[in-house]
Amino acid sequence: MIPFETAPSLAAQTSIRHGFFGRAGGRSQVDFAGLNVSTSVGDDPETVENNRLLVSGALNVGPLAILRQTHSTRVATIVEPIEPGSIDADALVSATPGLALGILTADCTPILFFDPQAGVIGAAHAGWRGAVDGIIEETVSAMVTLGAHRDAIIAAFGPTIHAANYEVGDSFRRDFLTLHPDGAGHFHTPPEGAPHFDLPGFVAKQLRAAGVATVEQVGACTYAHPDRYFSHRYATHRQTRTGRQISVIGLT
Repeated sequence: MIPFETAPSLAAQTSIRHGFFGRAGGRSQVDFAGLNVSTSVGDDPETVENNRLLVSGALNVGPLAILRQTHSTRVATIVEPIEPGSIDADALVSATPGLALGILTADCTPILFFDPQAGVIGAAHAGWRGAVDGIIEETVSAMVTLGAHRDAIIAAFGPTIHAANYEVGDSFRRDFLTLHPDGAGHFHTPPEGAPHFDLPGFVAKQLRAAGVATVEQVGACTYAHPDRYFSHRYATHRQTRTGRQISVIGLT
């Protein structure tokens, strides 16, 4: 069985299945060793497809709806299966039973959403750009359009890079504070170092600002645990390549 992490708040819901997968398991080799689910990083496409099937089997869900993620604030509402990579967006929402929404990450923050009263699910890819520009509010708004209520939504976000390993520099801090003047608390600067950004802390704050009822964090820092997760920044610092892990939520 392919291992994955779950959020207790979502695991308690009987009408969905969900999981935050890492790199453990799977059939990819060398730099992508484990459960790489991305076809855009240089891995063998057939192996990637087999890894995606392993994910579907582990959760007992149908084909995965996977986007071509572009660090935007675009949200796709889907009512039927889609060809992986056929839609440019960074979040999906649905109220259709049998659909499984997948988000790929390798340091960015994956967020899974569910309104158990309305039967609406969502999944978002929140890198710093998307999070700063409003992907979380856009995802919640799209769920509301399908009948969800903000104060009924449960949200859980998964493994992502943490502030200790997320050096961003002074220009990033200035640009961020132009858009979010009250966000200085999401930065810390080590002695004689550059600013570091607390992406998961900012994601949690944005979820609460969007009116989400329950916010839960799952997993650890991707950069600090390259044995457990794919990390783009870790690989870049070591001049290697890396894969992408997937987070999935599906209505049964």
